[in-house]
Amino acid sequence: MPASRMSHTAPERSPPTRAVVLTDGKAGDEMQCLGVAEALGLAPEIRRVAPRRPFAWLAPRGPLDPRERPGRPGGPLPEPWPDLVIASGRRAVPYLPALKRASNGRVFTAFLKDPRTGPKAADFVWVAEHDRLRGENVLVTLTAPHRVSPARLAAARADPDPRLSALPTPRVAVLAGGDSRHHRFTEGDQARFLADLGRLAREDGARPMITASRRTPGALRAGLARLAAQTGGFYWDGESPGENPYVALLALADAVVVTADSTNMLGEAAAAGVPVLVFSPSGGHPKFETLVRGLEARGIARSFTGRLEGARTEPLDSTPVVAAALARAYHAHRDAHGLPRTALPGLGQDTGE
Repeated sequence: MPASRMSHTAPERSPPTRAVVLTDGKAGDEMQCLGVAEALGLAPEIRRVAPRRPFAWLAPRGPLDPRERPGRPGGPLPEPWPDLVIASGRRAVPYLPALKRASNGRVFTAFLKDPRTGPKAADFVWVAEHDRLRGENVLVTLTAPHRVSPARLAAARADPDPRLSALPTPRVAVLAGGDSRHHRFTEGDQARFLADLGRLAREDGARPMITASRRTPGALRAGLARLAAQTGGFYWDGESPGENPYVALLALADAVVVTADSTNMLGEAAAAGVPVLVFSPSGGHPKFETLVRGLEARGIARSFTGRLEGARTEPLDSTPVVAAALARAYHAHRDAHGLPRTALPGLGQDTGE
Protein backbone atom coordinates (compact mmCIF):
# COMPACT_ATOMS: atom_id res chain seq x y z
CA MET A 1 0.00 0.00 0.00
CA PRO A 2 1.38 3.44 -0.92
CA ALA A 3 2.60 5.44 2.03
CA SER A 4 0.15 8.21 1.17
CA ARG A 5 -2.77 5.79 1.71
CA MET A 6 -1.51 4.26 4.94
CA SER A 7 -3.57 5.12 8.03
CA HIS A 8 -1.91 5.87 11.34
CA THR A 9 -4.04 5.56 14.45
CA ALA A 10 -2.85 7.69 17.34
CA PRO A 11 -2.68 5.85 20.67
CA GLU A 12 -5.76 6.35 22.75
CA ARG A 13 -5.05 8.68 25.61
CA SER A 14 -6.58 8.44 29.04
CA PRO A 15 -8.98 11.16 30.17
CA PRO A 16 -7.72 13.59 32.81
CA THR A 17 -8.02 12.72 36.47
CA ARG A 18 -10.32 14.95 38.47
CA ALA A 19 -8.73 15.23 41.91
CA VAL A 20 -9.76 16.92 45.15
CA VAL A 21 -7.60 17.83 48.15
CA LEU A 22 -9.74 17.71 51.28
CA THR A 23 -8.70 19.17 54.66
CA ASP A 24 -10.06 21.55 57.28
CA GLY A 25 -7.65 24.19 56.01
CA LYS A 26 -4.64 23.54 58.23
CA ALA A 27 -1.63 24.63 56.19
CA GLY A 28 0.56 21.64 57.05
CA ASP A 29 -2.11 19.10 56.11
CA GLU A 30 -3.03 20.88 52.91
CA MET A 31 0.60 21.27 51.79
CA GLN A 32 1.23 17.52 52.20
CA CYS A 33 -1.81 16.67 50.07
CA LEU A 34 -0.85 19.22 47.42
CA GLY A 35 2.68 17.86 47.30
CA VAL A 36 1.42 14.37 46.45
CA ALA A 37 -1.14 15.68 43.95
CA GLU A 38 1.52 17.75 42.18
CA ALA A 39 3.89 14.76 42.07
CA LEU A 40 1.08 12.94 40.25
CA GLY A 41 0.93 15.81 37.78
CA LEU A 42 -2.51 16.93 38.94
CA ALA A 43 -4.01 20.35 39.61
CA PRO A 44 -6.56 19.42 42.28
CA GLU A 45 -9.56 21.34 43.50
CA ILE A 46 -9.01 22.45 47.08
CA ARG A 47 -11.98 21.70 49.32
CA ARG A 48 -12.19 22.46 53.03
CA VAL A 49 -14.53 20.94 55.57
CA ALA A 50 -16.01 23.01 58.35
CA PRO A 51 -18.20 20.76 60.50
CA ARG A 52 -20.29 22.40 63.20
CA ARG A 53 -20.20 21.47 66.84
CA PRO A 54 -20.58 18.76 68.11
CA PHE A 55 -19.60 17.06 64.83
CA ALA A 56 -16.16 18.72 64.86
CA TRP A 57 -15.60 17.46 68.39
CA LEU A 58 -16.56 13.88 67.47
CA ALA A 59 -14.17 13.62 64.52
CA PRO A 60 -12.51 11.44 63.37
CA ARG A 61 -15.09 8.81 64.28
CA GLY A 62 -18.14 10.79 63.26
CA PRO A 63 -20.99 11.12 62.70
CA LEU A 64 -20.77 13.46 59.73
CA ASP A 65 -22.29 16.93 59.85
CA PRO A 66 -25.46 16.47 57.71
CA ARG A 67 -24.99 19.94 56.28
CA GLU A 68 -21.73 18.75 54.68
CA ARG A 69 -22.68 15.26 53.54
CA PRO A 70 -21.26 14.25 50.13
CA GLY A 71 -23.45 15.27 47.24
CA ARG A 72 -25.11 18.14 49.08
CA PRO A 73 -25.00 21.36 47.02
CA GLY A 74 -22.81 23.94 48.69
CA GLY A 75 -20.98 21.28 50.68
CA PRO A 76 -17.30 20.37 50.37
CA LEU A 77 -17.99 17.33 48.13
CA PRO A 78 -20.81 18.10 45.68
CA GLU A 79 -21.53 16.03 42.61
CA PRO A 80 -20.22 15.21 40.05
CA TRP A 81 -17.92 12.92 41.97
CA PRO A 82 -14.16 13.31 41.59
CA ASP A 83 -11.99 10.37 40.57
CA LEU A 84 -9.56 10.80 43.46
CA VAL A 85 -9.67 12.49 46.87
CA ILE A 86 -6.50 13.07 48.88
CA ALA A 87 -7.35 14.06 52.44
CA SER A 88 -5.59 14.84 55.71
CA GLY A 89 -6.54 16.06 59.16
CA ARG A 90 -8.78 14.65 61.86
CA ARG A 91 -11.91 16.52 60.80
CA ALA A 92 -11.67 15.23 57.21
CA VAL A 93 -11.73 11.53 58.16
CA PRO A 94 -15.53 10.96 58.39
CA TYR A 95 -16.08 12.37 54.89
CA LEU A 96 -14.16 9.56 53.16
CA PRO A 97 -16.36 6.56 54.07
CA ALA A 98 -19.42 8.73 53.49
CA LEU A 99 -18.11 9.58 50.02
CA LYS A 100 -17.45 5.90 49.29
CA ARG A 101 -21.05 5.05 50.14
CA ALA A 102 -22.53 7.94 48.19
CA SER A 103 -20.48 7.14 45.07
CA ASN A 104 -21.05 3.37 45.28
CA GLY A 105 -17.32 2.90 45.79
CA ARG A 106 -16.28 4.62 42.55
CA VAL A 107 -14.22 7.39 44.16
CA PHE A 108 -10.69 6.42 45.21
CA THR A 109 -9.82 7.84 48.63
CA ALA A 110 -6.36 8.48 50.07
CA PHE A 111 -5.52 9.73 53.55
CA LEU A 112 -2.18 11.16 54.68
CA LYS A 113 -1.25 10.56 58.35
CA ASP A 114 -2.86 8.18 60.82
CA PRO A 115 -6.65 8.59 60.58
CA ARG A 116 -7.05 7.10 64.08
CA THR A 117 -9.89 4.89 62.81
CA GLY A 118 -7.80 2.12 61.28
CA PRO A 119 -6.51 1.34 57.79
CA LYS A 120 -10.01 0.99 56.33
CA ALA A 121 -10.59 4.73 56.68
CA ALA A 122 -9.44 5.09 53.05
CA ASP A 123 -8.37 3.02 50.06
CA PHE A 124 -4.79 4.19 50.56
CA VAL A 125 -3.14 5.50 53.73
CA TRP A 126 0.28 7.03 54.25
CA VAL A 127 1.86 7.25 57.71
CA ALA A 128 5.26 8.18 59.07
CA GLU A 129 7.52 5.61 60.73
CA HIS A 130 6.66 6.83 64.20
CA ASP A 131 2.97 5.88 63.72
CA ARG A 132 1.87 2.39 64.74
CA LEU A 133 -0.72 1.91 62.00
CA ARG A 134 0.15 -0.81 59.53
CA GLY A 135 -1.83 -2.66 56.87
CA GLU A 136 -1.87 -3.90 53.29
CA ASN A 137 -3.04 -0.49 52.07
CA VAL A 138 -0.71 1.49 54.37
CA LEU A 139 2.57 2.97 53.11
CA VAL A 140 5.21 3.90 55.70
CA THR A 141 8.09 6.33 55.08
CA LEU A 142 10.49 8.24 57.32
CA THR A 143 9.68 11.75 56.10
CA ALA A 144 6.36 13.29 55.15
CA PRO A 145 5.37 14.31 51.61
CA HIS A 146 5.73 17.99 50.79
CA ARG A 147 5.89 20.53 47.95
CA VAL A 148 9.66 21.09 47.90
CA SER A 149 10.10 19.00 44.76
CA PRO A 150 13.34 18.44 42.83
CA ALA A 151 11.84 20.45 39.96
CA ARG A 152 11.12 23.45 42.20
CA LEU A 153 14.59 23.29 43.75
CA ALA A 154 16.19 23.07 40.30
CA ALA A 155 14.16 26.04 39.07
CA ALA A 156 15.20 28.09 42.11
CA ARG A 157 18.85 27.30 41.41
CA ALA A 158 18.57 28.05 37.69
CA ASP A 159 16.93 31.44 38.34
CA PRO A 160 18.20 32.35 41.82
CA ASP A 161 16.48 34.87 44.05
CA PRO A 162 18.76 37.95 43.96
CA ARG A 163 18.00 38.67 47.62
CA LEU A 164 19.79 35.42 48.46
CA SER A 165 22.25 34.77 45.63
CA ALA A 166 24.01 38.06 46.41
CA LEU A 167 24.98 36.76 49.86
CA PRO A 168 28.53 35.38 50.23
CA THR A 169 28.92 31.68 50.83
CA PRO A 170 28.59 29.63 52.90
CA ARG A 171 24.87 30.37 53.05
CA VAL A 172 22.82 28.66 55.74
CA ALA A 173 19.03 28.41 55.61
CA VAL A 174 17.49 28.82 59.06
CA LEU A 175 13.97 27.37 59.42
CA ALA A 176 12.67 28.60 62.76
CA GLY A 177 9.51 27.07 64.17
CA GLY A 178 7.95 27.88 67.50
CA ASP A 179 5.78 26.87 70.42
CA SER A 180 3.49 23.89 69.85
CA ARG A 181 1.66 21.20 71.75
CA HIS A 182 4.89 19.28 72.25
CA HIS A 183 7.61 21.96 72.25
CA ARG A 184 8.22 25.24 74.03
CA PHE A 185 10.85 27.86 73.21
CA THR A 186 11.80 29.05 76.68
CA GLU A 187 13.83 32.22 77.17
CA GLY A 188 16.87 30.00 77.65
CA ASP A 189 16.14 28.13 74.41
CA GLN A 190 15.81 31.38 72.50
CA ALA A 191 19.04 32.75 73.92
CA ARG A 192 20.89 29.51 73.11
CA PHE A 193 19.53 29.39 69.56
CA LEU A 194 20.52 33.00 68.84
CA ALA A 195 23.94 32.53 70.42
CA ASP A 196 24.65 29.42 68.34
CA LEU A 197 23.54 31.16 65.14
CA GLY A 198 25.78 34.09 66.02
CA ARG A 199 28.72 31.74 66.55
CA LEU A 200 28.00 30.11 63.19
CA ALA A 201 28.27 33.48 61.46
CA ARG A 202 31.26 34.67 63.48
CA GLU A 203 33.49 31.58 63.41
CA ASP A 204 32.45 29.90 60.15
CA GLY A 205 31.63 33.02 58.17
CA ALA A 206 28.13 31.75 57.41
CA ARG A 207 25.43 34.08 56.14
CA PRO A 208 22.06 33.12 57.64
CA MET A 209 18.97 33.11 55.42
CA ILE A 210 16.21 33.06 58.00
CA THR A 211 12.49 32.40 57.86
CA ALA A 212 10.21 32.22 60.89
CA SER A 213 6.80 30.63 61.29
CA ARG A 214 3.55 31.95 62.68
CA ARG A 215 4.34 30.00 65.86
CA THR A 216 7.71 31.70 66.45
CA PRO A 217 7.63 33.75 69.70
CA GLY A 218 7.76 37.50 69.15
CA ALA A 219 11.00 37.95 71.09
CA LEU A 220 12.69 35.26 69.02
CA ARG A 221 11.44 36.79 65.77
CA ALA A 222 12.93 40.13 66.82
CA GLY A 223 16.21 38.47 67.76
CA LEU A 224 16.42 36.64 64.42
CA ALA A 225 15.79 39.88 62.52
CA ARG A 226 18.58 41.61 64.47
CA LEU A 227 20.91 38.69 63.86
CA ALA A 228 20.32 38.82 60.11
CA ALA A 229 21.04 42.55 60.05
CA GLN A 230 24.17 42.23 62.18
CA THR A 231 25.67 39.35 60.17
CA GLY A 232 24.79 40.56 56.68
CA GLY A 233 22.20 37.83 56.26
CA PHE A 234 18.56 37.77 55.18
CA TYR A 235 15.37 37.63 57.21
CA TRP A 236 11.93 36.92 55.79
CA ASP A 237 9.15 38.23 58.01
CA GLY A 238 6.25 37.15 55.82
CA GLU A 239 5.21 40.73 55.21
CA SER A 240 8.01 42.21 53.09
CA PRO A 241 7.40 42.77 49.37
CA GLY A 242 8.34 39.97 47.03
CA GLU A 243 7.76 36.27 46.73
CA ASN A 244 8.06 33.94 49.72
CA PRO A 245 11.66 32.65 49.37
CA TYR A 246 11.17 29.38 51.28
CA VAL A 247 12.11 27.07 48.41
CA ALA A 248 14.90 29.42 47.33
CA LEU A 249 16.37 29.28 50.85
CA LEU A 250 16.67 25.52 50.60
CA ALA A 251 17.85 25.57 46.99
CA LEU A 252 20.71 28.02 47.62
CA ALA A 253 21.78 26.78 51.05
CA ASP A 254 25.08 25.09 51.84
CA ALA A 255 23.48 23.78 55.04
CA VAL A 256 20.14 24.01 56.82
CA VAL A 257 19.51 24.78 60.49
CA VAL A 258 16.01 23.63 61.41
CA THR A 259 14.17 23.52 64.72
CA ALA A 260 12.91 20.11 65.83
CA ASP A 261 9.29 21.12 66.43
CA SER A 262 8.07 20.52 62.86
CA THR A 263 8.15 17.19 61.04
CA ASN A 264 7.25 19.03 57.83
CA MET A 265 10.25 21.37 58.06
CA LEU A 266 12.58 18.49 58.92
CA GLY A 267 11.41 16.57 55.86
CA GLU A 268 11.71 19.59 53.59
CA ALA A 269 15.22 20.26 54.87
CA ALA A 270 16.21 16.65 54.12
CA ALA A 271 15.12 17.12 50.51
CA ALA A 272 17.75 19.82 49.90
CA GLY A 273 20.69 17.40 49.85
CA VAL A 274 22.84 19.48 52.24
CA PRO A 275 23.77 18.96 55.91
CA VAL A 276 20.79 19.38 58.24
CA LEU A 277 21.60 20.79 61.68
CA VAL A 278 18.77 20.28 64.19
CA PHE A 279 18.10 22.62 67.12
CA SER A 280 15.91 21.05 69.81
CA PRO A 281 13.86 23.37 72.05
CA SER A 282 12.34 22.26 75.35
CA GLY A 283 9.85 19.41 75.28
CA GLY A 284 9.62 16.69 72.70
CA HIS A 285 7.63 13.71 71.49
CA PRO A 286 8.55 10.24 70.21
CA LYS A 287 7.43 11.08 66.67
CA PHE A 288 9.98 13.89 66.41
CA GLU A 289 12.68 11.80 68.06
CA THR A 290 12.06 8.91 65.64
CA LEU A 291 12.34 11.24 62.66
CA VAL A 292 15.52 12.95 63.85
CA ARG A 293 17.16 9.61 64.73
CA GLY A 294 16.25 8.29 61.29
CA LEU A 295 17.80 11.30 59.58
CA GLU A 296 20.91 10.97 61.74
CA ALA A 297 21.21 7.27 60.88
CA ARG A 298 21.18 8.18 57.17
CA GLY A 299 23.97 10.72 57.67
CA ILE A 300 21.66 13.62 56.79
CA ALA A 301 21.20 15.33 60.16
CA ARG A 302 23.08 16.03 63.37
CA SER A 303 22.55 18.26 66.39
CA PHE A 304 23.21 21.95 65.92
CA THR A 305 26.12 23.15 68.06
CA GLY A 306 26.84 26.50 66.44
CA ARG A 307 29.22 25.03 63.86
CA LEU A 308 28.99 24.01 60.21
CA GLU A 309 29.26 20.23 60.19
CA GLY A 310 28.47 17.39 57.82
CA ALA A 311 28.65 16.92 54.07
CA ARG A 312 26.25 17.00 51.16
CA THR A 313 24.10 13.90 50.87
CA GLU A 314 21.64 12.37 48.45
CA PRO A 315 18.36 14.29 48.91
CA LEU A 316 15.73 12.35 50.87
CA ASP A 317 12.27 13.03 49.46
CA SER A 318 9.38 10.68 50.22
CA THR A 319 6.88 12.56 48.06
CA PRO A 320 7.51 10.66 44.79
CA VAL A 321 7.52 7.38 46.72
CA VAL A 322 4.09 8.18 48.18
CA ALA A 323 2.79 9.36 44.80
CA ALA A 324 3.96 6.21 43.00
CA ALA A 325 2.39 3.89 45.58
CA LEU A 326 -0.85 5.87 45.51
CA ALA A 327 -0.90 5.68 41.70
CA ARG A 328 -0.56 1.90 41.73
CA ALA A 329 -3.39 1.56 44.21
CA TYR A 330 -5.53 4.04 42.26
CA HIS A 331 -5.12 2.17 38.97
CA ALA A 332 -5.82 -1.16 40.69
CA HIS A 333 -9.01 0.34 42.13
CA ARG A 334 -10.13 1.60 38.71
CA ASP A 335 -9.42 -1.80 37.15
CA ALA A 336 -11.30 -3.67 39.90
CA HIS A 337 -14.38 -1.46 39.41
CA GLY A 338 -14.31 -1.67 35.63
CA LEU A 339 -13.53 2.03 35.32
CA PRO A 340 -11.27 3.48 32.62
CA ARG A 341 -7.83 4.52 33.75
CA THR A 342 -7.30 8.26 33.98
CA ALA A 343 -4.10 10.17 33.39
CA LEU A 344 -1.46 10.79 36.06
CA PRO A 345 1.01 12.80 33.95
CA GLY A 346 3.44 13.48 36.76
CA LEU A 347 4.43 9.82 36.71
CA GLY A 348 4.51 9.58 32.94
CA GLN A 349 1.15 7.80 32.96
CA ASP A 350 -0.71 9.91 30.44
CA THR A 351 -2.22 6.95 28.58
CA GLY A 352 -4.31 4.06 29.64
CA GLU A 353 -1.64 1.55 28.68
